[in-house]
Amino acid sequence: MNRRTDEAPLRARVAADIERPDRLAFGLTGRQLLILAVAGLALYAAWSAVATVVHPLVFLAGAVPVAAMAFLLAVGRRDGAGFDAWIWAALRHRRSPHRLVPAEGPVASGPAWIATTAGPGDRLPLPAPLRLPARGITSDGLIDLGPDGTTGLVAASTLAFGLRTAAEQNGLVGGFARWLHSLDGPTQIVVRAQRVDLTYLADRYLAAAPELRHPALDEAARAHAAFLDDLATQRELLHRQVTVAVRSRRGPHHTAHQVAQAARALGACEVPAQVLDGQDTAIRLAASLDPTAPSGPLTHATTDEGDVW
Repeated sequence: MNRRTDEAPLRARVAADIERPDRLAFGLTGRQLLILAVAGLALYAAWSAVATVVHPLVFLAGAVPVAAMAFLLAVGRRDGAGFDAWIWAALRHRRSPHRLVPAEGPVASGPAWIATTAGPGDRLPLPAPLRLPARGITSDGLIDLGPDGTTGLVAASTLAFGLRTAAEQNGLVGGFARWLHSLDGPTQIVVRAQRVDLTYLADRYLAAAPELRHPALDEAARAHAAFLDDLATQRELLHRQVTVAVRSRRGPHHTAHQVAQAARALGACEVPAQVLDGQDTAIRLAASLDPTAPSGPLTHATTDEGDVW
């Protein structure tokens, strides 16, 4: 059945914060009500203890800053997290070891003659073992997260959405929406932008130009190499890397099935997608630990129109 090409583009409404907790009373969540209730009970207990010896105005002057701090702690947010979570994270960071090293067990102490520059007898605390969330990568490309299950990665490409007709856009949006509604576990889409170095391609063209059979091909190869050098000089080229991470706690077989289903669903939306094996998963994880590193020479790219060298 042919679809009309002049129909209006489909618009899908997506909630800005789908993990927002429920509001129980007065527009406050259970966590916020608990913080305010504890602060109120503490102030009431303090007033009951000093009511006979402290003037009410004096107690009110001291209670207002405490109530204001409790209210700020309850409703204040930064970067999407509440202030109480920030304070709890700061306390855990303060009490946690700050020097971590990769080790299987406890780190052995050094010789007794090693001392710091702070003075005789003062020694730096021993580093603690580094515990990463990922315990290993299987040959199938699944990341073992221990009690949190396993995660599989899917490498996806970008799609020229704006160049499609309204009917084609509606079909792509509908297919992507069906995949989102089919998800029954945590799924994350990570998009990284990396700088692209074209000097490698330009050098390859210049090296291959003398071996071409016709002088016109030689001239065209050198002209294209000059174009790439000029493009790299005048523009800041970026390469986008899209990774879909699918996690499940139902076992490796279920995770593998979910990853394959995600690749098929994206393929139905005309998005080239491929499940990463163990080697490719390790390479992508290693690159994610150094986000500022350049992507290296661009030798091959995949688009919705095919393969481009």
